Amino acid sequence: MNPYVEGRRNDAFLISVVRCALRLEVVMSKVSLIVTEPQDLIAELKPAHHPRLYGSAGCETWSVRFSPDGSYFAWSMGHGIVRLLSWPLTSKDSAEAGCSKEKTLNCKQMVWALAFGPCLSTRVHALHQNGRDHELLLAAGLNNGVIQVWVVSTGNLRFTLSGHQAPVRDLLFTPNGSLTLVSASRDKTLRIWDLAKKGASPHVLRGPDYWKVYLWSLRSYTFMRHLTYDHERTMASCDFSQDGALLAIASYHSTTGWWLDLDCEVCAYRSDNLLTSLSFSPVGLLLAFKDYRALRIWDVERDKLVTDTDYNRASGVCCAFHPHGGVIATGCRDGHVKFWRVPRLVPSLKHLCRTALRFSISTYQVEALPLPKKILDYLTYRNIPKQKIVYCKEHRR
Repeated sequence: MNPYVEGRRNDAFLISVVRCALRLEVVMSKVSLIVTEPQDLIAELKPAHHPRLYGSAGCETWSVRFSPDGSYFAWSMGHGIVRLLSWPLTSKDSAEAGCSKEKTLNCKQMVWALAFGPCLSTRVHALHQNGRDHELLLAAGLNNGVIQVWVVSTGNLRFTLSGHQAPVRDLLFTPNGSLTLVSASRDKTLRIWDLAKKGASPHVLRGPDYWKVYLWSLRSYTFMRHLTYDHERTMASCDFSQDGALLAIASYHSTTGWWLDLDCEVCAYRSDNLLTSLSFSPVGLLLAFKDYRALRIWDVERDKLVTDTDYNRASGVCCAFHPHGGVIATGCRDGHVKFWRVPRLVPSLKHLCRTALRFSISTYQVEALPLPKKILDYLTYRNIPKQKIVYCKEHRR
């Protein structure tokens, strides 16, 4: 088969899929896309030891995570303790009867980051995964630069990974279903660990002496590009959208305040409040961002806030969506965890088509397709406004 002819056939197929989705979108335009539900507090977890003084160090919930299948919830409850709870939360009676999967992990150091793995993936064939690879693990990044990897089913410590010279601030298992763990530290390095190979040295990716967003290739472990800004900023948090084609970044500059950027300079959020965490929903194009005052969830596709809540005395520092949507967990500086109901949105057919394409096709490949500019802008997320200012309830005009 001629490669040129084969490439043209693939282009024609992709174009037909896009056009079909656009036609269906017109047909479905009269269907309600938002299922109205009350946006209220579902549940709250309180730490066993309350802080002696508000703002005292050691009691913060720096990380909350749901397992890939949604059956477990991990809570960094301060003082070096991580709690593993079954989800949905079991009642007190069932817990006393021994029906709860609750476990307590004593990490003996402040826990900054948590990550469940391996992630669920439909791309990895079952024959290439043995039973041990399917065992659910929980990685914990500690204040002393060590990473502990625990077996969720037993609560036993499996690995202790050393090498970072500063607190491990973030952890992530790669989304391809493998036991590859990526760690980010305040020592300005990324380390890629292959947990399937016991004792294997990690790949170390070293950044610059100042804070900036750098993109690396996990295939070749080489630098790809860095994202530039008008002013030098300190980065606080980042996350990729479900299809991996959109990157959201929360950053700080002393004279301009806190910003939230989508895909470098596609969209910006500015506020006097301090952004501490952001997270894309695994269902639809919802972006949650937590600051010291409130939790806000932005529907990026429809350009509107769908949740603006959690105004209280205890400032929040982290947030995480449930993998099936509908719930988001937030962690606070006083050690509390709160679970909030998220409005259920039905993704548009156009967005579902875009997500399916962008899972496996890069921006450069999409731009090479002979499609109208409006469709190309949509597929590459360039239809999002270049600048977006979101006001809180107190400052909304």
